[in-house]
Amino acid sequence: MKNFLEKNYKIILAIILAFVFVVSVLNAANDSAIYDEVAHIPAAYSYLTQHDMRLNPEHPPLIKDLAALPLLIIHPKFDTAQSFWTSEINGEWNAGKSFLWHSGNNPDQIIFWARIPIILIAIAFGLFLFFWLKESYGILAGFFGLTLFAFDPNILGHDHLVTTDLGIAAFMLFAFYFYFKFIKDPTWKNVWLAGFFLALMQLSKFSAPVAFPVLGLATIIYPLVKLPRAKVKSLFRYRLKTLGEYVGKAAILVLFSLVVVWILYALNTYAMPKDKMIETINYYFNASSSNAQTQLTNKVLVAMAQHPISKPLSEYFLGIAMVFQRVSGGNTAYFMGQVSKNSFPAYFPTVFIIKEPLPNLFFMIFALAFALSGVIIGFFKNFKNLFKKEYAYISHYLRTNIVEFSMFLFILLYAYVSITSNLNIGFRHLFPILPFAYILTTKQVFDFLKRVKSDHMKIVFYSVIGVLLAFLIIETVAVYPYYLSYFNELAGGPKNGYHYVTDSNTDWGQDLKRLKNFLEEHPEIQKIRVDYFGEADINYYLGNKYEMWWDSKRPIEADWYAISTEFLQGSLYDKTKTAADSYRWIVALGKKPAYQVGTSILIYDVTQQDLDTIAKNHIP
Repeated sequence: MKNFLEKNYKIILAIILAFVFVVSVLNAANDSAIYDEVAHIPAAYSYLTQHDMRLNPEHPPLIKDLAALPLLIIHPKFDTAQSFWTSEINGEWNAGKSFLWHSGNNPDQIIFWARIPIILIAIAFGLFLFFWLKESYGILAGFFGLTLFAFDPNILGHDHLVTTDLGIAAFMLFAFYFYFKFIKDPTWKNVWLAGFFLALMQLSKFSAPVAFPVLGLATIIYPLVKLPRAKVKSLFRYRLKTLGEYVGKAAILVLFSLVVVWILYALNTYAMPKDKMIETINYYFNASSSNAQTQLTNKVLVAMAQHPISKPLSEYFLGIAMVFQRVSGGNTAYFMGQVSKNSFPAYFPTVFIIKEPLPNLFFMIFALAFALSGVIIGFFKNFKNLFKKEYAYISHYLRTNIVEFSMFLFILLYAYVSITSNLNIGFRHLFPILPFAYILTTKQVFDFLKRVKSDHMKIVFYSVIGVLLAFLIIETVAVYPYYLSYFNELAGGPKNGYHYVTDSNTDWGQDLKRLKNFLEEHPEIQKIRVDYFGEADINYYLGNKYEMWWDSKRPIEADWYAISTEFLQGSLYDKTKTAADSYRWIVALGKKPAYQVGTSILIYDVTQQDLDTIAKNHIP
């Protein structure tokens, strides 16, 4: 088997990545614009054509710049005479509506081509993951980890969307790889490579700084446990000198990364008027605010915006400040029968458990249990050596497993930050931990297999792994195209996930084009009342076949209704709403959806008999 894979690995690798590419391209063509893309795509195009970041500054420009590259070829019209550009502060949503649907452009063409670079990032992600695993643990491990990635429906659900979620996971993986090349061999070549990819990570999403404490700790720990290649007079002096070298080069590395960040921001902002930047700063961080932190933020950012050299970094730090402001403010979310603006501590653990495929969960839990048992057994087995200088068990462990230790530490830190944050809007926010979960899982599974001595037991374990991977592949193919709204069997699959969570987990506006197709297939529906969660233009897709609807609109009439699951669940479980301004009449009637379009839009057929029941029972 191993020999077969080694001889044909390029073909197998191409087949797996071709699956990712084809499925992603099909979804790029068939999914309507999801909520955030309506802001990201016009911002992306404006960055490359106007060199101005007045739109969507709360996200770094790298992913958007890449997404906009194909648009330079088709050259759509971008009307800078509109108010979203001339007078509004961060008029990203109006910019999206104008650019995509009201400027004579072909919106589906723009959306499709803007998504292609994200798909290519996903392909690079998969390639990089495979070769890192192959280099570290062998070719079988490479294909095992790649399969976990390539057939994870959550990856396939987001790898064709113009957002920062897939991008930060990919560039964080790249940054970790090159940073630990520097840790293992602190040559100047590795300093510059690590600094460059650290910059790309920072330019992908503002959650990137969560990695800094982990990388910083590794920079301190590794030289303190590193053994000299030749005999030295004083191990203490050697390690002190090595620590100084690492810290010094790491500082240069970080400064170099900021230079790269500055360069990309400068390219994206050099035509942006200073007054517009200051106006944006004042809007989000008012100098007259009673909050001292807001005042200080305003003062620093405005001062930086005054000078051409510091102006790009003013825009960079404005974005970071906006993210902190948004996280502290929270976001109203539905979670398992509750609606709240405050975070749910169980949100991310629950979402991870019900959205990751069961084979992936099994492998991850097994890997965690095996790793912890090994650490515990090794600790007690080597207890007498714990405090010896050169042979200390802990020193040996950190010296030989610094990469894996840092990955695990990052997962713990990122999970803690996510759980304690006030922003519960989707599994996608856990994407940065996925590549490291794939790598650590792969390592532990193959470390376990190495310890199996019996040929018979090896066959048994390899067979179990093969069956689970086959299950993963078959299930992923079977649930196409509903990857964004994927839920595993514990939650009842993609069609039922909205009962647990909504927003980008299930309903991000992706099914509007499918609603259009549904109406074409059902000519008996002359007109439908639509309550759609999304920023895509309903009129463009449905024409005169719809009427706008919302939960408090009355009177209820006999007709067809199309209701997004995000709005339905939010309306049913929001305790601030009364029965008269909610969809609780649907529950009171015991009404079940007649159809489910995609996974996120429920179709109800409200009849005259239903209206009679409403009147008879005085249902609001």
